Order: sequence, then structure tokens, then C-alpha cells
Amino acid sequence: MFQVLATIWALLIGIVLIMLGNGMHFTLIGLRGGIEGFTAGELAVVTSSYFVGFLSGARFAPVLIRRVGHVRVFAALGSFMSAGLIALTLLAEPWAWTILRVILGFCMSGIYVTAESWLNNAATNETRGKVLSAYMIAQTLGIIGAQGLLTLGDAGTATLFIGASILVSISFAPILLSISPAPVIEVAKPMSLKQLFISSPLGVVGTFLLGGLYATQSGMGAVFGTQVGMSANLISLFIAMLFGGVLVLQYPFGWLSDRMDRRKLIFGAAVLGGAACLLGWLYGADRRALMVAAFLAGGVTTPLYALFLAYTNDYLSTEEMPAASGGLVFTFGLGAIAGPLITGYAMQVFGPYAFWLVLAVTSGRSRCTRFTAWRSAR
Repeated sequence: MFQVLATIWALLIGIVLIMLGNGMHFTLIGLRGGIEGFTAGELAVVTSSYFVGFLSGARFAPVLIRRVGHVRVFAALGSFMSAGLIALTLLAEPWAWTILRVILGFCMSGIYVTAESWLNNAATNETRGKVLSAYMIAQTLGIIGAQGLLTLGDAGTATLFIGASILVSISFAPILLSISPAPVIEVAKPMSLKQLFISSPLGVVGTFLLGGLYATQSGMGAVFGTQVGMSANLISLFIAMLFGGVLVLQYPFGWLSDRMDRRKLIFGAAVLGGAACLLGWLYGADRRALMVAAFLAGGVTTPLYALFLAYTNDYLSTEEMPAASGGLVFTFGLGAIAGPLITGYAMQVFGPYAFWLVLAVTSGRSRCTRFTAWRSAR
């Protein structure tokens, strides 16, 4: 395991840095948009445009990797992303931000595809779970750290945007300066979504459902907190608990996934997440129960992505992994678009605690999918 990490440490450092910048930008969009007087509808369009670019990047990144290789794609997309973050301060208009968010989403999903195919290439079936767990922990550290960095400046100025841009700019320096080997360009070959589904229906369907869970938790969590009357500090704690659970549970799940049938572990993690969502729905009025629910529900979501990614790549050749990563990121993005829309409608009709109910139902559907796939594969 340490030998594997020795070959990917530079990539993991780069991921932490780029997630610091991206995490800052996500929060800054809402803060600065309010200062500039953007309406809720305009901010909704700006927010959604990120996922339009996200889906496009997931489909085109494997093509770029086949042409020029992992390192150049990572560096090029990071450069465009850094420029886009600074450009947000140059023209604070909804139409301009919409275009820039498309570009930022394209770059970020391409970076995900590049990093994940690189990591899968470096790992074996026996180490893949732990390697991808380290990758998810790096992402989470960046997201949590970004929230702390936001307290160092004023969203009404360009300072924080420049800081985010700097972090993204230096994120690929460890990779470019490292002597660690990167995958060769020739290892990538195309794979359609249909081929990916045939290879791993569990991975594709599960990743789609997981995208809805993740986007609902991260995007609608603050909305839920506001509607049930939480203070700003309590909402921050609630969101922190959603991500804090990842830091505790990610590596144990990765360790277990290399020692047992991944399908069984996926099923168990989904059961735990569904139970946590039911706890939030039934006892959410108790703040302690609410925080426990957030810790467990958020704590299994990111590990499940790593499990799906590892499980899918167990059945693929090295040449198919970049395109497969792109397909899974694309599928995740589709779920991420659908999840908040469904949850928002449910909360409007049934009240704020429908937030937990939708999460529980989605987890229940994913458990059925995982159990059916496990039974059919036996």
C-alpha cells in the first residue's frame, strides 16, 4: 500500500489544493451573487450551469487523455479553471457567470476523470479500495478547509476569488515537479455508456442514485436548516457533520473493501445510510439526533462512490479505465441534477423534513439495486 501511495502522493496533494479552490468558489458564488443583487432565479441558473459543463467534461476528458496524457490534461484544465475563477470578479453579470460556470464545471469534471483513471491505473484489485479512499479523504479535506479559508477575507472584494485561483494554479505543481510515473498515453480506449452498463450495471445505477444523494445533502442541507429554524452557526455545524463523517468512515470502508466482497459492503453501507436518513426524518427535531443522522448519512455517501468506482474497475482492463471513469462521472452528474430538483419539490409540498424522507427512499432504491445485482451475480 505504501508503495502505491508513493507513486500517487503528488496527485493527492494536487487534489487537496484544487478542492480548496473549488470549495471556496462554490460558497463565494452565493455570497457574492447576493451582494451584487442577483435574484434567486438568476443564481439558480448560474448554479445549474456548472453541471452542464460537468457533464460535458466527463464525456470529453477521456478523449483528451488519449491524445495528450493524464499530466497535460490535469495541468491544462487546472489552468483554465484558475483563469475562470479570476474572471468571475471582472464582470459580475448573471450571463457572464453562467458561461464561466459552464467552463469551471467542464474543467472540474475533467480533473475528476483524469485523477480517478490515474489512481485506478496505479492500483490493483487488492489495493484499489484503500487508494480510492485516500483520494476521497483528500477531496473532503479540501472542501472542509475551504470553508475555513473563507473567513480570511471579504466576499465583496476580489481577494477570496484570487486566493481560490492561486490554490488551483499551484495544484498541478506537485504533479509536474514529481518524478513519480504517470500512466502512459496509449492505455486509454473509448467505452460507451451502454458498454459500461453491460460491464457493471450495479456501478452505473448505483452511481446515478448516489449522485442524487450527494447533491441533495450538499446542496439542500442548508435549505433544510434554514426552513427548520436553525441558526447560521448550527447550519454550519450541520453541513460540517455531513462532511466530517467522511473523514472517520472513508478509510475503514476502503480497508474492508479490499478484504471482502465489495457488493456486500456496498449493501451494508447503503443500509446504514438509509437508517441514518430515517433517524433524521423521525427524530430531527432533536438536534443531537439530527447531528448523528448527518454524520452517518454524509459519512457513507462519499465512501460509497469510492466503492462503486473500485467495484466497476475490478471488471475492466487498464485500457478501459479512463473512459469508464468519465462515464461514471457523467452518470453521477445526471443524478446530481435530478436529486435536488426532486427534493426541493418534495420539501415544498410535504415540508422541510421531506429532505430526509427523499434521502431515505433513494437509499432504499439503491439498496434494492445493489441486492439484486449481488444476488444475480452469485
